[in-house]
Amino acid sequence: MRPYVILSAAMTLDGKIATATGSSNISGKKDLERVHELRKECDGIMVGIGTVMEDDPRLTVHKINANPEDNPVRIVVDSKCRTPIDARITNNDAKTIIACANEYKDDFLSSDKYETFKKRGVKFFFSGDERVDLVALMSYLHEEGIEKLMLEGGATLNFSMIKAGLIDEIRICVAPMVVGGANAKTFFDGEGFDTMDESVKLELVDYYPLEKDLILTYKVLNI
Repeated sequence: MRPYVILSAAMTLDGKIATATGSSNISGKKDLERVHELRKECDGIMVGIGTVMEDDPRLTVHKINANPEDNPVRIVVDSKCRTPIDARITNNDAKTIIACANEYKDDFLSSDKYETFKKRGVKFFFSGDERVDLVALMSYLHEEGIEKLMLEGGATLNFSMIKAGLIDEIRICVAPMVVGGANAKTFFDGEGFDTMDESVKLELVDYYPLEKDLILTYKVLNI
């Protein structure tokens, strides 16, 4: 058993989720409210360590009128245990789980950083050798009571999750802008597929304009 996983992101018309310099203010105010409403509906919200290092997100529902108990459990996929000691995702606004790989487990558990995180109530899950075993992580999260999980990337984690067949739905905001840039982050990075035949197939199930943006919802097809 695993959670139902919804990948949520905003991208430019040319598929960028951030510029080469890391600028990522893409969607409008109404879309940010939509995303926070989705966070409120979910039991957990997951990002990769790159997102934590670059954006230092809170991953709470602070953009809407909500109560602290409406905040989802925050999950970081952090194979090498690199989450900064002052990362906002480790504050007491909501529960936090950090998933790490077994290769780094012993050194991390004997570190002062682990003790600090432990005092804050941060939980840790170890799986995989050099990289977190995402299938095992999904099983663990389901056992922790997370039935609906919101995935907010970044691009490398997005690809790893969809390649493993662990994404059920994609909700994407397409903003009317083009930024280009060979080194700008795209919606999915990772190693990619070699042929179009290998690609993950989707079914468009909903779409609507939201201010200047376009919201698209896809179901991931298991073919």
